[in-house]
Amino acid sequence: MRLLAPERDALRRAEPLGLTGRVRVVRGLTVLAMDLPAPVGSLVRIGRGASAVAGEVVGFDHEHAVVMVLGGTGGIVPGAPVELERVHQAVGVGERLLGRVVDGLGRPIDGLGPITETVFRPLDPEPTSAMTRRRITDPVRTGLRAIDLMTPVGRGQRLGVFAGPGVGKSTVLGQIARNTEADVSVIALIGERGREVREFIDDALGAEGLARTVVVVATGDESPLMRVRAARFACTAAEYFRDAGRDVMLMMDSVTRYAHAQRQIGLSVGEPPASKGYTPSVFTNLAVLLERAGAIEPGPTSKGGAITGLYTVLVEGDDMTEPVADAARGILDGHVILSRKLAQRGHFPAVDVLDSVSRVAGHIMSKEQAAARLQIMRLLAKYREIEELVQIGAYAQGSDPEADTAIDLIEPITELLRQRPDEPGKFDKSLEIMVKLALQSGEMIQQRRALRSQPNQQQSPRRR
Repeated sequence: MRLLAPERDALRRAEPLGLTGRVRVVRGLTVLAMDLPAPVGSLVRIGRGASAVAGEVVGFDHEHAVVMVLGGTGGIVPGAPVELERVHQAVGVGERLLGRVVDGLGRPIDGLGPITETVFRPLDPEPTSAMTRRRITDPVRTGLRAIDLMTPVGRGQRLGVFAGPGVGKSTVLGQIARNTEADVSVIALIGERGREVREFIDDALGAEGLARTVVVVATGDESPLMRVRAARFACTAAEYFRDAGRDVMLMMDSVTRYAHAQRQIGLSVGEPPASKGYTPSVFTNLAVLLERAGAIEPGPTSKGGAITGLYTVLVEGDDMTEPVADAARGILDGHVILSRKLAQRGHFPAVDVLDSVSRVAGHIMSKEQAAARLQIMRLLAKYREIEELVQIGAYAQGSDPEADTAIDLIEPITELLRQRPDEPGKFDKSLEIMVKLALQSGEMIQQRRALRSQPNQQQSPRRR
């Protein structure tokens, strides 16, 4: 039986040919096809000739296959043929993807010609075994001081960037893509406005950043399937470079729009809406998508690279407890919160370092950085407590040594955490400044406490 194992594998991968059904009903972006026994996930073509429309089988309704189109339903007529094209979905990836902009099917949309010399990889591979994952012990620099100093990212970590609209998520991603020390960047723009895609590539990313980046685009006016496929294609491309031994920075903007697209697909196949209209499959597929990042051990099919995932989460109504944000926080290895209050003050990047968390920070920081970071966070927390009193002039100077020190040093700390989009963040120099501020604050607090204790020491002999 062992001798027949290759033949059994070949039969398992074999695809049926010549299956053709007929259009029965069109509902929105879905088509009910009769006499089409194709498995879920199969790619089909509706109609023939130049007017043919591509689609994917997403479910079944009794004897009908539910097909969601990858484009529009215009031109589909009753009884049109629905031909099976492919059962096992695979996409072409390779080195030639670097510097290119492609859609959810891997087709170039930058006008630079076809992409050649690719290898086919499954769009939905088997989940990575937990025992083949490496522990996260090495930092990867993003080039943003507020993140590298206060919420450090580890190689292979999955970090969420949570913010409402207009707070600067795309700008933060562009800065990281330009300044990161990762070998390759894969950026998935899911559900973006068409205008913003070109702006992001030209302004935020730039020619230098694009040269080592793969950009996968599915704008908001494309079908939900294309948005979901774009996210999965970006993961497949990142896995290709990871298996080649590269350090990959995977950035996805945004996970929320991916969830919106998955919700539309779920509702189309008859799933019941659960939390705020999101179907159960949204949260299942969200976990599968986010778990594709990480660092793996070298093996027979991989040289042991790492995928560091940065996922933006568009928080609806600035509500951090809405379903997608809440689910993503439970899956990811940390989160960076962008504050609208800081953005309104002109503080960019608007990273709220007190609310941001990196679950691997303790494993990737030096003792010097950990001590300085803790001291700076204490000062920021103390200043936040008394900020309103300071602004209205109600704070009594000298009542709290730590609060007095926080007031004196808030300006240099804020200046350290601010960074212009075109300003490189040199980590060693930034760490040196943070350590000096931490040491200075410790000395100032000790001096103030000593001064407060002097009157009591002078009065004690008189009482005796």
